[in-house]
Amino acid sequence: MELRCLIVDDSPRFAESACRLLESQGVRVVGVAATGAEAVARASVLRPDVALVDVGLDQESGFDVAARLGPTPVIMISARSEDDLGRPVSASPAIGFLPKPGLSGAAIRWLLNGPEDGLLNGPEDRLLYEPEDRLFNGPEET
Repeated sequence: MELRCLIVDDSPRFAESACRLLESQGVRVVGVAATGAEAVARASVLRPDVALVDVGLDQESGFDVAARLGPTPVIMISARSEDDLGRPVSASPAIGFLPKPGLSGAAIRWLLNGPEDGLLNGPEDRLLYEPEDRLFNGPEET
């Protein structure tokens, strides 16, 4: 089943990268919004299966936007770790949190449907950014 996604992020560069990545992993990005007002309007018309909402939008809190998206399941995203958000995702209407470097179609499916539907299957499920700890920094010490 095709997964339809709305991306809410005020960084055009991130939104473009996320669209390319998710589309390559079988997630159809049906819209992009840079503000809460755009997100609410697009969600009501496009009826996505999930909205990815940046915690720190330019003019407002992503948490506030998540509360205004009604029945659309929301996954909060941020370049920061969940511990650094200052507000727990569990206290919001969001179904979960993904750090932007860990964004993938499989991770979204896992949060929406559980581990049976969100297994990482291969290179098509790569992450948006390569985590620094996985970069080669010279020979391993033994």
